[in-house]
Amino acid sequence: MTSKLSPQAAMGAGRDTGALEKFPHFPPREDMENSIYLDEPASQAALTEHLGNYDAPIVLSEIPVRWTPNQPQGHRIPDLLVAFNINRDQAIHQKGYSILDQGKPPDFVLEVASESTGSTDIRKKRRDYANFGIPEYWRFDSTGGRRYEASLAGDRLVEGAYQPVEIVDLELGHFHGRSDVLNMDLC
Repeated sequence: MTSKLSPQAAMGAGRDTGALEKFPHFPPREDMENSIYLDEPASQAALTEHLGNYDAPIVLSEIPVRWTPNQPQGHRIPDLLVAFNINRDQAIHQKGYSILDQGKPPDFVLEVASESTGSTDIRKKRRDYANFGIPEYWRFDSTGGRRYEASLAGDRLVEGAYQPVEIVDLELGHFHGRSDVLNMDLC
């Protein structure tokens, strides 16, 4: 999977972190754990361990993603972000994920349904994550599909557009789908 990046973006991954612009301050929300501000939550540590040394993954939550840190608008803050072959220290120094500076988009993002973000996650974030070139976008609704169209939904980027990932209904409200990016089933 290749993403559409300018030549300047492709060169950004090796830049000195001292010369990089930082994102504006996004304080952690009370209902989420931002791993830049807090100790790494157990779920992130478990996912990082599962991924092992597979191309130096980073697993972060609640950090802004956009093309450049100083872009006035157009950021998204996913509930979970996974990226391979990037500079984790740079993302933490910048307090966000700059696609230009990292040289590529994150590989995987996940949104967890809430009353206030349900329709935004399904429409606007889905469109923006596709425009960023993020290969997989997943959504989880712990209410059993009251906030999203389904309890579990995933999309895979195919020729610039998201195509739904097959989700299997295991009965009794249990679903699973395969994340090719993470090389695991999400349930």
